[in-house]
Amino acid sequence: MYVCLCAGVTSQQVTDAVEAGASTTKKVGERTGAGTVCGRCRNNVRALIATALHESPSLT
Repeated sequence: MYVCLCAGVTSQQVTDAVEAGASTTKKVGERTGAGTVCGRCRNNVRALIATALHESPSLT
């Protein structure tokens, strides 16, 4: 599912970025472009970050 329409970023791309070490919206934006154009998706990106960090034992 697309999270950021402006940059064409999917939820999987955000999750992959978090698993690769991006733990903030800024870092996810640097890796994927999500949230860097209009910013409307940042709340969704934050939610995906929180979910990925809590569900992935390798990141806690």
